Amino acid sequence: MKRRNLLAAAVAAGVVPVARAQGRPVRLVVPAPPGGAIDVIGRLYAARLPARGGAGWVVENRAGGNNTIGAAEVARSAPDGATFLVNADIHLMGRRVVPGLTYDPIADFTPIARLATAPLVIVGHPEASRATTLAELAERMRAAPRDYTLSTSGAGSMAHLAAEGLKRRVGAADAVVAHYRGTAPAINDVVAGNVALMVAPLLSAQPLVQAGRLRAFAVVSPSRSAAMPEVPSVEEAGLPGLHFLLWYALWAPRGYSPDAAATLAQQLNAIGREAEIAQRLVAMGAEAFTGDTPETFAAFIAAEDAKNAQIAEAAGIRPE
Repeated sequence: MKRRNLLAAAVAAGVVPVARAQGRPVRLVVPAPPGGAIDVIGRLYAARLPARGGAGWVVENRAGGNNTIGAAEVARSAPDGATFLVNADIHLMGRRVVPGLTYDPIADFTPIARLATAPLVIVGHPEASRATTLAELAERMRAAPRDYTLSTSGAGSMAHLAAEGLKRRVGAADAVVAHYRGTAPAINDVVAGNVALMVAPLLSAQPLVQAGRLRAFAVVSPSRSAAMPEVPSVEEAGLPGLHFLLWYALWAPRGYSPDAAATLAQQLNAIGREAEIAQRLVAMGAEAFTGDTPETFAAFIAAEDAKNAQIAEAAGIRPE
């Protein structure tokens, strides 16, 4: 029997192991450059994950195409426990922003578990934003939406979705959204006053807010962040329900064994509860997510995708 047929039979029987038993390393594909949040979080967990045969996990960066090049490689891989994908929330938006995508971000992957979450914060240039509170900002944006530009770290990113959500929530649908190649150039243009606003990762914004170079209006979550306790939540600031959260997770190719997926999710949860991992994530402005199963992650994905679809339709987001 051919190897792929043997593999299919093993998958159907639920006996594919978490990692290959032949001693070869498990590949963890990071679809982003080294040094970013996805890469760092992936490496934190990979260093702790066991592999049968003792070969360990090896991280491979396959950046490009709004994180779709590496994801496509995993989608083409056999579901034999030898290849996994670590990615962020932008994974779900691939088909909505990248033309000719060769895979389905949901159907072609097996969800394992979320690894970490991180808050976003609405920030602005102290003068260009022309406001000191979120309520004042909303009023000014509503009165003159074309006077406001919001930078994002890239089309389809959570920062992009949050920016679109903010625009529509305050009644400023005509405000401009400008996409950059990453968080650093996007937030730098706000600091320079070339752009008025950004919904930024808290960790990237925190030192700039503390230095007085940016103004923080609200954390885009139900409650305040321990990292910036002085900044109100959107609930307190007058825009309840405007919730957007960065998240990072692990996937296997489609067809991966449900039993092996459940075992791996348990391992990831245990790693996230380690004091050292939790502390390192907090230092990045993130928090370990330690309560997922493949089933709860799949349900979360379905809900997120439905929300993303509504925002994409309202904002006219399409592959280009």
